[in-house]
Amino acid sequence: METQEQQTKSRVLKVESLESWDLYVTQANNQGCPIVIHFTASWCIPSVAMNPFFEELASAYPDVLFLSVDVDEVKEVAAKLEVKAMPTFVLMKDGAQIDRLVGANPEEIRKRIDGFVQSVRVNVA
Repeated sequence: METQEQQTKSRVLKVESLESWDLYVTQANNQGCPIVIHFTASWCIPSVAMNPFFEELASAYPDVLFLSVDVDEVKEVAAKLEVKAMPTFVLMKDGAQIDRLVGANPEEIRKRIDGFVQSVRVNVA
């Protein structure tokens, strides 16, 4: 029997390489789409625990690109954004980092993303 998670396609895109990172960011910038990135590691329990919550956020904000970067698999991207701890959440717009939050704090993350999305929508309108 399929679980609900298997039935619905993930809204969070997994960054597999520096090339896929560049592609996602370039496409989002061209479309004026804000990006929220979850820097994670398979060995980091708080990071892994945030995955379902991050997926839920991605569903709540369909006009935002949600990316997941495993720092051990794509070290170049983690180094480029100077990510030192997991989980780290980075909010980007037009290729620039707008905000960063380190640690597994669901309420603060939701608040920051909500504020970020509201400000982006105001600037577009």
